[in-house]
Amino acid sequence: MPKYTPAPPGCALPLPAPRRPAAAVGALRRWRWPALLALAAWLAGCAISPPPPAAPPVPAPLPADADDTAPLPPPLARPRSRWVPVRWSELPGFEQDALHEAWNAWLKSCERPGPTFARLCGDVRRLALATPQEQRAWMRTHLRPYRVEPLGGQAGEGLLTSYFEPEVDASRVPRPGFGVPLYRPPPGLAPRRPWFTRQEMEQHPAARAALAGSEIAWLADPVDALILHIQGSGRLRVTEADGRQRLVRLAYAATNEQPYKSVGKWLLDQGAIRDATWPGIKTWMAQNPHRLQEALWSNPRVTFFREEPLDALDAQFGPRGAQGVPLTPGRSIAVDPQSIPYGTPVWLSSPGPLAALNRLVLAQDTGSAITGAVRADYFAGWGQQAGDFAGRLKQPLRLWVLWPR
Repeated sequence: MPKYTPAPPGCALPLPAPRRPAAAVGALRRWRWPALLALAAWLAGCAISPPPPAAPPVPAPLPADADDTAPLPPPLARPRSRWVPVRWSELPGFEQDALHEAWNAWLKSCERPGPTFARLCGDVRRLALATPQEQRAWMRTHLRPYRVEPLGGQAGEGLLTSYFEPEVDASRVPRPGFGVPLYRPPPGLAPRRPWFTRQEMEQHPAARAALAGSEIAWLADPVDALILHIQGSGRLRVTEADGRQRLVRLAYAATNEQPYKSVGKWLLDQGAIRDATWPGIKTWMAQNPHRLQEALWSNPRVTFFREEPLDALDAQFGPRGAQGVPLTPGRSIAVDPQSIPYGTPVWLSSPGPLAALNRLVLAQDTGSAITGAVRADYFAGWGQQAGDFAGRLKQPLRLWVLWPR
């Protein structure tokens, strides 16, 4: 934390302003000279007490949705879902959500918007400094909620799970205690063409020869490597060959195009566990080291990575999702893009038991296991706490897309 010199008696010390969204930068520049004058007055011993600066201008509130009693439009069809128009009053907790937390994720989506939402991004940026009431009024005026249902129209709840960005220690070179390699795509890897399985990559001489020279770093624990392969990205605290340490990100680059198989389901089928959450799986693996390799090989899919630098700004966001924008913890979800297009604002409702969630999120990613109409994977963030949460979240789900009128 920065250290500051105590202020003169009776004089408040100017503190750094809180970080603001990018949309606020222009407004801050307009107040640069008044702020400098105020600082000069303070340095002079507070002989002058300048008036507080006025709040930055925000858009005027827009009228609330005026068609609550008007006939609703017909449902919309997507390749894997059916959207049924509803009233805003159907959305649980809409009046209580802290929308400004989701607005950062929406601003990220506006860096690569699809054609449907591109025309709204000017308003989204302008409303970054607005109050939640103004943001809600704008949403009611410009968007319409549609309940997401399966194509057959059957009522029922979907499934919410969670994922995260692991953060683990790694070594740039193999050494005692660090012998589990992570790879960049090896030469000869081709899209949609099955390559060696996880077991073959460890045992087959041709696979070993093909992978030689493609190592990025080495981990201590093969279970950590498996989790990175499943999550598709991660942060490494790397010890370089000269002993220096730095934080880097591993981003998804490709897979071996083998089918994904759940290690948890394999253990359940074996009768080995009853708790198929990641904490339960890791506990079993620690207690049964003689069967660890067999369990790992039950999932033949392996992820290959590319290394990215991770500066202080990048570290405040997650990896880039399938939309191509950085993910925001608690406000980004992975969806089936055949059900919900990337960049779509979505109202998510899940009653628990692990977490009661009623909030605005953005569809910004996908995953091989995320298929179907009412299906979402919730980005929890990075590190151990996020991993514990993501490993346990599995609960009912309802979704509403918020589509332009």
